[in-house]
Amino acid sequence: MMQAGFFKHNRVKYMSDLEFGNFTDKIEKAEGEKAALIAMSGGVDSSVAALEMVKKGYKCMGCTMRLYENDMIGEDLLGTCCSIKDTEDARAVCDKVRIPYHVYHYEAEFRDKVIEPFVCSYERGETPNPCIRCNRYLKFDHLYKKAVELGADVIVTGHYARIEEKDGHFYLKKALDLSKDQSYVLYELTEEQLSHTAFPLGEFSSKGAVREIAEKEGLITSHKSDSQDICFVPDGDYVGLIKRYRGKDYPKGDFVDLEGNVLGTHDGIINYTIGQRRGLGIPADRRLYVTKLDVPNNKVILGDDIDLFKRELYIRDFNWITGNKPLSEFKCSAKIRYRHKEQPARVIPLDDGFAKIVFDEPQRAITAGQSAVLYDGDYVLGGGIIDHLGEI
Repeated sequence: MMQAGFFKHNRVKYMSDLEFGNFTDKIEKAEGEKAALIAMSGGVDSSVAALEMVKKGYKCMGCTMRLYENDMIGEDLLGTCCSIKDTEDARAVCDKVRIPYHVYHYEAEFRDKVIEPFVCSYERGETPNPCIRCNRYLKFDHLYKKAVELGADVIVTGHYARIEEKDGHFYLKKALDLSKDQSYVLYELTEEQLSHTAFPLGEFSSKGAVREIAEKEGLITSHKSDSQDICFVPDGDYVGLIKRYRGKDYPKGDFVDLEGNVLGTHDGIINYTIGQRRGLGIPADRRLYVTKLDVPNNKVILGDDIDLFKRELYIRDFNWITGNKPLSEFKCSAKIRYRHKEQPARVIPLDDGFAKIVFDEPQRAITAGQSAVLYDGDYVLGGGIIDHLGEI
């Protein structure tokens, strides 16, 4: 177990009227009582997750992770996720359910582990999913360590997923409400982390049921809309974020077809993703799609829709949730993006954390930087990041 330490009180100007800080006071609990640290976003899901843990008899503490400042994203924090309003809503919910609340600061860690890799990924011609890295390095690493310091037995989030304990092992499963299932973004969790995590909303049959509970209990977040964008790109303009972050523009280059013929000029390779059709500005007698990003030569390669379909891909940083990566080929289903329906495939483990996935049928727009997540029915086996290996 980690020893509790002292974190310097870190006050910033726009939060001067709110109580916060990286406190490490232990959660006071009676003998035999279980304690939970609730990650509070200020939304309805984490609010009901906190309420459910209180109902289950846990000694709870709510917290919000402060991940970035407004100068980072170029937006007023009043209008973004991680905003002052979200923090006030999270605090109000904690007051309502009578649990303590703190704000913990992880701006430096978020910049290092999420924003910098996000920018680097686009510069490599990839399309990253920063929520997965945030879960891995912030919620279930830094916040997990904070929970240990506080004496909490579990970390709780508002994710729609389930955890099953069976035969001495812990397994990650899809949520009952498949339309809200978020197991895809949790595939990098380990069995050890799952053993100290709770997802109360995974057992709910619908999002409507969650809102009904919030309304019945008078929670201020009951009618709050769901966040749809990447938290640090609230306007959806990831290109603008990257340019501000790097302090530079990206060079124009050639649009080319599959034979290498120049079709026009692109506006900088970070502006494009695999499968993109809109915004190309290329006059043609048919619809053209981005089929490949050739970063070394600063070229965007265009083709027909049929050219987007492939059966094979490679993943790096292969994570097997139970910890013991298979040594031989196995069958499962896999999904290649959050909204993709998983499809039957074969997985061939390779050396150095790589694996090869071969789908039974070709899949459209397999994109480097996204994650391929492996399933056996409702169970999440693991997954990895789709790699450029063998493409360019």
